[in-house]
Parts: sequence; structure tokens; C-alpha cells
Amino acid sequence: MSDAASPAGGRRKVNPWIIAPVVAMAAFMEVLDLSIANVALPHIAGSLSASRDQSTWILTSYLVTNAIVLPLSGWLSTVIGRKKFYMMCIAGFGVASLLCGLAPTLELLILARTLQGLTGGGLQPVSQAILADTFPPHQRAMAFAMYGISVVFAPAIGPTLGGWITDNFSWHWIFLVNVPVSIVLWLLVEALIEDPEAAKEEVKRRRAAGIRIDYIGFALLALGLGCLQVMLDKGQEEDWFTSHFILVMAVIAVVGLVAFVWWELASDDPIVDLSLLRDRNFALANAMMFMLGFVLLGSTALLPLFVQSLYGYTAMQAGMVLSPGGFMIMAAMPIVGRLVGVVDARYLIVFGLACSATGLILMSGFTLDADFWTIAHARMIQAAGLGFLFIPISSMAYIGLPPGKNNQAAALINLSRNLGGSVGIALLSTWLARGSQTNRTDLIGHVSALDPDYLARVGEIERGLIANGAPPADAHQMALAVIARTVSQQAELQSFLQDFTTLAIVFVALIPAVLFLRRPKRPPGP
Repeated sequence: MSDAASPAGGRRKVNPWIIAPVVAMAAFMEVLDLSIANVALPHIAGSLSASRDQSTWILTSYLVTNAIVLPLSGWLSTVIGRKKFYMMCIAGFGVASLLCGLAPTLELLILARTLQGLTGGGLQPVSQAILADTFPPHQRAMAFAMYGISVVFAPAIGPTLGGWITDNFSWHWIFLVNVPVSIVLWLLVEALIEDPEAAKEEVKRRRAAGIRIDYIGFALLALGLGCLQVMLDKGQEEDWFTSHFILVMAVIAVVGLVAFVWWELASDDPIVDLSLLRDRNFALANAMMFMLGFVLLGSTALLPLFVQSLYGYTAMQAGMVLSPGGFMIMAAMPIVGRLVGVVDARYLIVFGLACSATGLILMSGFTLDADFWTIAHARMIQAAGLGFLFIPISSMAYIGLPPGKNNQAAALINLSRNLGGSVGIALLSTWLARGSQTNRTDLIGHVSALDPDYLARVGEIERGLIANGAPPADAHQMALAVIARTVSQQAELQSFLQDFTTLAIVFVALIPAVLFLRRPKRPPGP
């Protein structure tokens, strides 16, 4: 195994399969905190005497700082040293988690979550870059399978785990549980992982030449991505562009990101190497990873809301709906890892898109009578398809890239997935809210006192209520209330089904594009 493919860079040999679960756990811990706090927001708001709207900044502050650090992690790894930066991220994440769990006020909790996002933002891309350098190309698929389980399973299990911890202990423990995990991970990374020689030489070269910090590029990136994330997270809540605040965020995001791209492409030493996107495979892999994040995180946010709103599930029960799908991902990933070296990655991607689209199509046919296993079964089919997407896409991204670019490549591809998730959640939430209003208006238009079918239905409900002991004088008003509730439920159901249909269409539409992809320049095997 070469230095680039050796965790020790030639100094000492450590079994790479010991390293893989360590870095996968670090990524799992960070991704889990994207979703684990969602179900605890009402408890946090009540405990800290805050409104629900104020408490959502607990999520937004984490997402904003996380998004800013993600693309910077490649540059920081080459300036500080990847292992040192990684250990700083783990230690910082543990300290920030402790501060979150002990925060006595909402303001301090938001500040601690901001620090948690800043320190945790580097864990995903650096974990993937370590795997890319630790394993030779023909073994990367299986390594990415372990990493994929962590970053795809974490959002699925997050609501369930968060609900269980909150119900059985308190919301503080959804943060405090990270502290012992961070300590163990820090010790394992210190003992097991070394930077490749090429990475060490790059750090020495930079330090010898004098480290230059691109303050303008950093400011443009922070402004652009930060405002974009705030806009996506708060857009529906603020009624999008009717809000002056959202409009300002949108303008700053567009101007900041356009200026950042122009500045970085003209820079001799960019903090984010956008030139990697000139490689066809890498650019396509980023686009696909964006859509994977769109569907994965979008559907993961949509399905629990669906069962809670229309079926009356608790937060714990809603999380349990996602859990079987998470286990399907865990089962699929190792299988796909072995298939990548045997089957053309394009065919695996097509199968994954078709399988996931099938699950989403089943969701688009849900009724108000659907039971737990009907919903969980559709999610399992969708999740199995997602398991066939992550590894082939990730493997394709690194083919042809020099080892020295793995840090920057990992930063960009993880940013694509996270941005796709943010866009997916924002758009689906908006379509859901506005679709429900439109559908309710359409359905109410068919409710008329002049319609004999409507009058017959009201009479039928009245008689049923009276037969069950309702006062005859109140039965008519009660029947009208039943009709109104049914109209509202049907309007909301139709809107959910339209969102599921949209996600299915997105994946089906990607299939022809995948079939026309060129084969990799070189095979992933030895």
C-alpha cells in the first residue's frame, strides 16, 4: 500500500478496517445533531421560556455555521494538518455539546450551537478524505459503505433517538451524550491515524512559504452560504419574499456567492478549489449528491410530519416509521460496496433511482386509512434505493483525482449533499403549506348547501351522532364540524401526496441522464 493509501503515511501500519469505523462514528455523531434536536424543540422552548419561533434558531445557528465550515475544511486541513484539524474538530464539538447541555438560557444555547456547528463542520469531509487516502481505489467502495451508513442512517434515526432521550431523560442529554463519545474518538484518532506523507509535505510547504489567509474569499463565502442557509431555513416561516428580511438574505446570498466564485477562480491559492468541478465525473457526482440530499433529507423531514399531522403519531412513533428504512440502508450499503467493483456504477445508480422512486410512488398513494407497516414498507423500499446511490456516486467522484486533492474534493461533495438537503426541506415545506391552502380552497368550493349529495352526507353524519348519544339540538353543528375537519384533512393529505410525487419525479427524471454518463476514465479496481 502506498503512502497515499496508508493511514500512517509509511511510518506505521494500522489495519484500515480499524480506522474506518472510527471516522464513520465521528461523521455519524455530527450528522446526527442535524436532526436529533428537532423533536425536542417544544421541550427546549418550554424549559427556557422561549417561543417555538425563537427556539428554531437552535437549528438555524447550527446549520448556518456548519454550511460555512464544510467547504473550508479542505483548505484548513492543508494549512493546519489534517489530523490536527480533525482532532480540534472532535474536541471542539465535545466542548460545544457540553455547553449546549448545560446552557441555562436560550441565548447561550444558540451561541453554543453556533460553536457546535463551527467545530463539527469539518468532521464529515475530513472523515471521507481520510477514508479516500487510507484505502486503495479498489477498496474504497467498501470503506465508503461504512461512511455512507453513518451519514445516511443518522438523519433517519435522529428523530427516534431524540424523542426517546427527551421522553425518558431530558432534552439536555441529546447534547451531553456527545461528550463521552468525543473523548473516546479523540483518543482513538490520536492513537490510530497519521497524515499521508504527501499531506505532511503540503503543510510544510505552506508553512515555509508563509500561510496566507484569503480574508476576502472567506468573508464572501461566510456571507453567501450563511445568508443562503438562513433564507432556506426561515423562508416559509417568514412567507418568503414578502418578507424584507428574507429578501435581504437572498440578495446578499446571491451577490456573495457569485463574487466568491469569481474571486476563487481568479485566486492562485483558493480556500475552496472550485477548479475540481471542471472534471466531468466530479461535477456530475456533486450534482447527483445534491439531488440525493434533496430527496433523503426532504423525505426524512416530510414523513414524520405526515404521520404526526394526519395520523396523530407521537414524536417517538413518527421516528419509528423511519427506523426500518434506516436498517434497510445499513443492509444495502455493504452489498453495494462489493458490487461497485463488479457492476458498472451507472447501472447501480439507475437501479437506486428506480427503487427509491418506487417507494416514493407508493407514498403518493397513501390514504387516511394507511397503517404503520404500509407507511414503513414504502419507506424501506425508498431507503433501499438510497443505499444504492451513495457509494457509486462517492466512488465516481474520486476517480481520476490526484490524492492531494482528496481533502478539497470531500469538502465540496459533502457541501453538495448538505445544501441539497437544505433546499429540499425548504421547498417541500413551502409546497406543503401552500398546497394545503390551495387544496382546501378547491374542496370548500364543492361544499354547498344546494348540493343534494352534501346535504345527504350531513344528514347521515347527524343520524350517526345522535345514534351515538349526541344531543339532537347540537347534532347539525357537530356534523358540519366533522365535514370541515374532513375537508382540512383531505386538503393536507393531497398536499403531502403531491410532495411525495414531486420527489419521485425528480429521481425518475435523473435516470436518462445517468444512462448517458461516460464510463470512468479508469476502473476502481487495482
